[in-house]
Amino acid sequence: MQLKGAEIIVECLLEQGVDTVFGYPGGAILNVYDALYKYSDRLHHVLTSHEQGASHAADGYARATGKVGVCLATSGPGATNLVTGIATAMMDSVPMVAITCNVGLPLLGKDSFQEVDIAGIVMPITKHSFIVKDVTMLADTLRKAFYIAKSGRPGPVLIDVTKDVTDKKCDYMQCRPATITRQTETIRKEDIDKAVEMIAQAKKPFIFVGGGSVISGASAEIKELAERIDAPVCDSLMGKGAFPGEDSRYTGMLGMHGTKASNFGVTQSDLLIVLGARFSDRVTGNAKTFARKAQILQIDIDAAEINKNVIVDASIIGDVKEALKRLLSVVEKQEHPDWMQMIQDLKEKHPLRYDKNILTGPYVIEKLYELTKGEAIICTDVGQHQMWAAQYYKYKEPRTFLSSGGLGTMGYGLGAAIGAKMGCPEKTVVNIAGDGCFRMNMNEIATAVRCGKPLIQIVLNNHVLGMVRQWQTLFYGQRYSHTVLDDKVDFVKLAEAMGAKAIRVSTKEEVEPALIEALHTDGPIVLDCQLDRDLCVFPMVPAGANIDDAFDAEDMKHKKDKQKAFLS
Repeated sequence: MQLKGAEIIVECLLEQGVDTVFGYPGGAILNVYDALYKYSDRLHHVLTSHEQGASHAADGYARATGKVGVCLATSGPGATNLVTGIATAMMDSVPMVAITCNVGLPLLGKDSFQEVDIAGIVMPITKHSFIVKDVTMLADTLRKAFYIAKSGRPGPVLIDVTKDVTDKKCDYMQCRPATITRQTETIRKEDIDKAVEMIAQAKKPFIFVGGGSVISGASAEIKELAERIDAPVCDSLMGKGAFPGEDSRYTGMLGMHGTKASNFGVTQSDLLIVLGARFSDRVTGNAKTFARKAQILQIDIDAAEINKNVIVDASIIGDVKEALKRLLSVVEKQEHPDWMQMIQDLKEKHPLRYDKNILTGPYVIEKLYELTKGEAIICTDVGQHQMWAAQYYKYKEPRTFLSSGGLGTMGYGLGAAIGAKMGCPEKTVVNIAGDGCFRMNMNEIATAVRCGKPLIQIVLNNHVLGMVRQWQTLFYGQRYSHTVLDDKVDFVKLAEAMGAKAIRVSTKEEVEPALIEALHTDGPIVLDCQLDRDLCVFPMVPAGANIDDAFDAEDMKHKKDKQKAFLS
């Protein structure tokens, strides 16, 4: 049948199983929005308040559901407003297809109104970018984009379509989506055999779980491996939920704001098994001394990650779930009672601690965990609140912690929460933000209200840029250069002005009633929690230091000489 290019775009989205898209209209993409009007009974469109919000919503939808997230924007500034969200998705391996429309083909390259080479701009931050100038190439390009976004190590793909292509007609024939198979051809028997040998020789094995474990759906295999080889498990920020946070083998996050049990334990281990993690600098600290007593076995789908940041002793390249299945078919049962007791002693000696006498971020998050029984989807922005959410909420399942890990995007969380809620409407969805982050994209509260679904926005409001201030306190002689947000902004009034319910929480005693009310509110609600500006996230490892140099508030009180050495 003959269809216009705009209709082909929508038909291809339906073909790929897309049910929800996020976007913002404009002149160059008008034909697509006209088609969306005709298909409104089959494809739901969420109008965000800003294109960046649309990209983060598509990202959150993808992370929460495992499906490809889709966002739309018009040419010029509409397209460039997607860039931060696309880069966020690229850094965290999130499958996303961004569709933009450009000026007509005769106007390309002439600095026409709202013309920009968006395909060129995003080339370094996408798996692939396309520009479609011929309507007969449109359907196949869309299909390729979805395949690229989903296959191998997932990531974002951008398709830019000239406006005349969206108006021209050509033959369209529906096509079944290409089958995505797990990457197994690179999993070699000799690599499995080497891994089995290393595990058999290890006396102190430790498993480190990253975001690739979530993407591959390897939770069951990871749990079986940990039990089979009798090993403790830690995770990265992106790996949250791949191994249950309530399990006795779990030691917490690893790295700059990881637990001492994880940091000290990994440093003492003799075998570190790394599952779908890329050795971020926030994890390793000083890469030269990271896990210095251990042999390192890395399993990752991306060969480019092997020996990139940390030199490893052995590797298996391929899908984590499939690699673990093969490993589990041959690895024998191990027992390491002395090692597991040492880890348990570390956990008991170095628990996460905070002041229980005042209103703090950790208290709010622990109370949220208690009331939701660990069954909510938690989104965050970036900063102190993000680390507290990683430390104090116990994630039982994958795809329940959504956060910008690699790019560290302030303003990410609220859009992502909207996307997660649209993808998982039956789930409780909570975004946790600092006041600095909330300011970035708080206009998306209006989007949440338009969507008409329950959504909880918690603002841990300390009236400063908390994490930056913490660094200024510790490393910059308390010179608080432009990190204080003392002004008259009232988040409660702002939320109410956008149609949401809002509660200000000023004392510890007000936390539980406010959370209970939020959990029973049939619509968006904002909790503005007033915190002290000098609260810090601990433990902490100074940038570039060894991960076993982790210190906390107690160390700063009782080991001042040592801290001076750390902070110098």
